[in-house]
Amino acid sequence: MSTNFRPSDLVPAGFVAERITHIDDETCILLSRAGATASCPACGRMSRTVRSRYCRQVADLPLSGRRVRLLVRTRRFTCDAVLCGRQIFAERFGDVLPPYARRTGRLEHLVHHLALALGGRPAARFAQRLMLPVSNDTLLRVIRRQGSPPSIPPSVIGIDDWAWQRNHRYGTIVCDLERRRPIRLLPDREPATAEAWLRGNPQIQIIARDRGGAYGLAAAKALPDAVQVADRWHLMENASRAFLDAVRKSMRQIRKTLGATRVNPKLLTAAERLQYQGYLRREQTNAVIMAFAKDGATIKEIVRRTGHSRGLVRQVLRGQRNDVFRSRESSLENYLGWLDAQWAAGKRNATELWRRLRIQGFRGSRRVVSEWATRRKRADKADAETLNRIPSARTIARLLTTNRDNPTKSETVTIAAIEGGVPLLIKARDIIADFHRMIRRKAENELAPWIDRARESLVASFANGVAKDIQAVRAAIVSPWSNGQTEGQITKLKLVRRQMYGRGKLDLLQARLIGAT
Repeated sequence: MSTNFRPSDLVPAGFVAERITHIDDETCILLSRAGATASCPACGRMSRTVRSRYCRQVADLPLSGRRVRLLVRTRRFTCDAVLCGRQIFAERFGDVLPPYARRTGRLEHLVHHLALALGGRPAARFAQRLMLPVSNDTLLRVIRRQGSPPSIPPSVIGIDDWAWQRNHRYGTIVCDLERRRPIRLLPDREPATAEAWLRGNPQIQIIARDRGGAYGLAAAKALPDAVQVADRWHLMENASRAFLDAVRKSMRQIRKTLGATRVNPKLLTAAERLQYQGYLRREQTNAVIMAFAKDGATIKEIVRRTGHSRGLVRQVLRGQRNDVFRSRESSLENYLGWLDAQWAAGKRNATELWRRLRIQGFRGSRRVVSEWATRRKRADKADAETLNRIPSARTIARLLTTNRDNPTKSETVTIAAIEGGVPLLIKARDIIADFHRMIRRKAENELAPWIDRARESLVASFANGVAKDIQAVRAAIVSPWSNGQTEGQITKLKLVRRQMYGRGKLDLLQARLIGAT
């Protein structure tokens, strides 16, 4: 099928191409507007009287690897209306070519989305490859000028904080959970700021939030009839952390149960010896703080007398600084399952295991694998000497919960000893396991009996927190909404900030994050 191609097909609709010339790497197209009349932008009256003409230079989409410059022959008309204050006006071209614009509407649309996706300098470098004459400052101005698109008033939102600078400054993100998109960024996480925004959106019916009290207080004041839903992931994570705190409080009983109240420094490695020396220094600090507490001194008074931070004093009084050895994440963490399978199959040559790991992408040294193999051989000898080295509180918590399926021989002995010697800790473990099971099964009727049982255990502080926020926790159990979407949008927000090297202001961040969706 044959088609007739005309030069006017290359230019925006409504224009006529009069002449096309090529100058170096640029294509210049002379355009004129079809039609003998134009409407006055002030009064809307049509005019046929042409007063003068001038030429506008406008950039357009590239053509065959060349930049395109449009020379638009624009007419000035005279308005004949008596009451119109504008006597002379230039003809308008609508969205195809807005007034005072240096780019066509279709090029502006492309530049805007390029800036949303890549930001300033990366988008400018990529635009040069596309033969688009835009700078990084121009791209950022386009984002700010376009702003954020209007959003439908939400009825179900998720609200959470995000870090401008960790431990120093935070902001707030609000997401529409029904439409799965962010709708607003707030400059801080103060309850008053969130409350003011919530008051401006009275149609909101459900608010998903984290376990922090600031957003819950703001929602209760601004929208008392709205249903607050605590985030289920935070509930599960807080429960696990409560059990870890219970293990830390029970470390002295655990050492006594395992017969390792004393540590022989001669049997420690160099790294473990450094940790043990730090433990001795911590014990001296703990003794001083506990002595002040026995005399009836308040936390504020202890901070003033000792010079330690308030957080450290609280940890000591809560028994959270009794751990001797603190484990660090190993580079073998992602390969432990494969190593366990090879060890069970009888392949126990550390050098050969290291060579096979290198094929799978492991970048660690052979010494790391050799030390793991040595520790594994010692762990298989379940004698009393191996129990003299007490694991860290985090390791014990993992042994008592997630690692109970395939323990080694020494780990089996350790678990059995703790279960027999520290019954309060095992009771706390069962209570936390029941809480996880209640969340997964959506058994809302079990919440009140669980709180009564947990208040008499080592996780009483966690139970009291659940009781204070019981309506939001109950809604988290039965409601399908949660704050996981908001956490995902925070991850996307962090990516956008890193693309701008962390220097984007709030309006630019909001325009890029919300405009991209």
